[in-house]
Amino acid sequence: MTDEFDEMYETFKALLESFPPSEAVKRLEQFGISPDRVQRIREMHEQQTIRIKELEEPHAVIQGNRDTWYTGPQAKDKCWPAIVDLLGKDGWPQEPAIRSLDDSSTRVVSLLNHPKEKAFSTRGLVVGYVQSGKTTNFTSVMAKAADRGYKLFIVLAGIHNGLRRQTQARLVQQLVEPNPSMWSQLTGLDKDFTPQENPASYFGKSNKTRVLCVVKKNATVLRKLARWLEKASDYLEGCPALIIDDEADQATVATKSINPLILDIMGSLPKCAYVGYTASPFANLLIDPSAKDLYPKDFVVNLPKPQGHFGTEVLFGRYALDGEDPESVDDGYDMIRSVPDEDVPCVRPTTKADVDGFEPVITDTLRRAVEYFWLVTAARRVRGSRNAHSTMLIHTSVNTTVHDSFQRPLRHLRDRSARSLTDAVFLARLRDLWEQETSRVPAEDFGETKVSFDKLLPELPHVLDNCRVIMDNSSSEDRLDYENGPVVAIAVGGNTLSRGLTLEGLSVSYFVRSVSAYDTLLQMGRWFGFRNGYADLPRIWMTDELAEWFRHLATVETEMRRDIDIYMTEDETPLTFAVRLRTHPALRVTAAAKMRNAVTAASSYGGKRVQTHYFHTNADWLQGNIDAARALVASSVASAVKVEDRSADARYLFRDVPHGIVTDFLASYRFHEKSPENDAGLITDYIRKRVSAAGSLRRWNVAIVGNPRGDGFTFHPRVTVGRNVRARLAVTNPDPDFADIKTLMSRRDAAVDLTGDTTKLTEKGIMDRRRVELPDTGLLVLYPIDKVSEPVPSKKLRVPLNAEKDVIGVGLVFPEPWTSDSTVESYISADLSNVRIEEEDYSLLDSEES
Repeated sequence: MTDEFDEMYETFKALLESFPPSEAVKRLEQFGISPDRVQRIREMHEQQTIRIKELEEPHAVIQGNRDTWYTGPQAKDKCWPAIVDLLGKDGWPQEPAIRSLDDSSTRVVSLLNHPKEKAFSTRGLVVGYVQSGKTTNFTSVMAKAADRGYKLFIVLAGIHNGLRRQTQARLVQQLVEPNPSMWSQLTGLDKDFTPQENPASYFGKSNKTRVLCVVKKNATVLRKLARWLEKASDYLEGCPALIIDDEADQATVATKSINPLILDIMGSLPKCAYVGYTASPFANLLIDPSAKDLYPKDFVVNLPKPQGHFGTEVLFGRYALDGEDPESVDDGYDMIRSVPDEDVPCVRPTTKADVDGFEPVITDTLRRAVEYFWLVTAARRVRGSRNAHSTMLIHTSVNTTVHDSFQRPLRHLRDRSARSLTDAVFLARLRDLWEQETSRVPAEDFGETKVSFDKLLPELPHVLDNCRVIMDNSSSEDRLDYENGPVVAIAVGGNTLSRGLTLEGLSVSYFVRSVSAYDTLLQMGRWFGFRNGYADLPRIWMTDELAEWFRHLATVETEMRRDIDIYMTEDETPLTFAVRLRTHPALRVTAAAKMRNAVTAASSYGGKRVQTHYFHTNADWLQGNIDAARALVASSVASAVKVEDRSADARYLFRDVPHGIVTDFLASYRFHEKSPENDAGLITDYIRKRVSAAGSLRRWNVAIVGNPRGDGFTFHPRVTVGRNVRARLAVTNPDPDFADIKTLMSRRDAAVDLTGDTTKLTEKGIMDRRRVELPDTGLLVLYPIDKVSEPVPSKKLRVPLNAEKDVIGVGLVFPEPWTSDSTVESYISADLSNVRIEEEDYSLLDSEES
């Protein structure tokens, strides 16, 4: 009986090739199979779909009524097994790399419509990481969709020829060449779309081949494609199409030409699935969901971060999210090098008027970056790095004239350095640079072995001889080409190098481009990705301000992905949830036109923990906060219902202090203006609304947390505790009046007023305990911080605080509300009036194709 049932189930799987699951079940019934066996077949299929739905990764938010028809690859498939074979030859391990790719691409395909449905128009979004293998993921999705009967595949590959050509080459290598008889191509390596004479030869019922079309997001090209598909409408009724929009936030959203043309193309395809891929989905998540547009109404998939991927958080560190233990959040690798602000006018014109005739100066930091690049390339040759290419990126401006101006001084530097390889002073400087860099980032921390200077020295003449200086931009003829042997190149460019295009063997970046939006900034980071065999060697030179922006962006990214994961577990759909995007005082989330349908999310402090990590370091500012803290403690001593002296542990607790004392403190304590989340006015409004609306937050516990081993700081004649040590994040050219300590509160501090043993409680456990013990009571914690605050030796990315006076840190913990919370709103926009910003150049979108 088991063999007979297995045969019936195989029959059902064969029917799924031609019919959606509901239709396939009806066919079984028509074959006269008994109802109980049909039910068993349905249950077995449902078990298979549940396995796909419940994959640990990737996480997804889905429209609730979507059927999961795809249950994974089958033995008769051709396209997906070919990709597995190619990746295996490229050194991909089965575990975890290929299995993870199999799972994530299966999940995406399962969210597409069955190709035999009569009509569909799906809109989805896949969120990856910059340079993390998104192309490999969507190639795998295309392969699996092709194996199941999708016929037309249109890939929108950025706005530049370089990315379109690179994508075409990858798809031909991984899809077409392994199964040439299965595919027809409407585009070629050097040929964007041009109309073909006879659509029937591609889409007629007798033609079973899949059709591949890789196009730029260019109005002329897309208009030709839209018209050609319109003429082919008689043949498209039964043609399931998959549109992959690579870099889906670029040019697709809120553009006057490209956006309507993509919608026109979709309108001419009765059976069409549109899937956007991007690492910076900020614009896509702000599309009006109610409009006939490309909002991902059907699904949002959050791809897992691949093992060994260098991302924003890994390189720059980030701030703790609400509910996280700050001690568990890393500072990032010590790979960022500072470009002094005074260097910027030497490498980038200050105004548009300065562009013509601009002559860059090879500053000490730029020279050091270039010399380090040559040393890295030599060291990788000694190691026998698997990736033979080695690239340095210089990105200072979007302007092609500025790019071209770098050619002469960089070639002069290269040629002069080649002649100096016998000069003892020059070699001593290189040796010193290499020793400094390899001691700051030990190779052993990455499972590598340090290459000594003496071992790499013999490779340097060849490296300098092979090194090309390439201007890669929309008007240059000499472009990066990794297809004809190993490349050693210093690439100077702008937008052509900042989207999608993979810079092979990228090890050094020099980046001072000024941008105004999260998505633009994130996509500029070509240094993200995989660095197998040289993970200890990459370095990035940038201004301190840009490094801080990237640290903020890492926090935004992590928070956005966490939102998607949280909503996945709460039975939400893309039409009932909206991902919140944390704002920054000097950056827009995305271009203004893309934000016109955005609303300010309500700011509620309920259940949140707020803490200070930015401080001025001048004496006047600090003294004002010391005075505010001492006044708060004096009022707490006088008004608290109970005072707990825990001075042996450098702690004091004042229970049940009236809320007016807390709001008085907030009126006099000054938060740093770079901290929009620490807005005293918003916090005070929130407290007052909860007091008047629900009687909550009338009483507060005020705590002081010090260091038992620190020198004493006196808040009040009867209240003295040891000073805490909080070193600042290191920057090469620090603002003398600014410090970022990154972390103030520990998890333990948020439980200072709870009873019993709290040492083993998780963050959630603390909030759960607070809900029981102190459901209506807020907690305010004061931290006296030593003005010197020498870091411990293990904290390599920290330097002494060196403030003019001791610093007062503040943490606030708010109870979760029992009913709907009293929200307060604040519109935060960037003041860009004094910032020289270069916006992305979208003139190529409407340019005529030659």
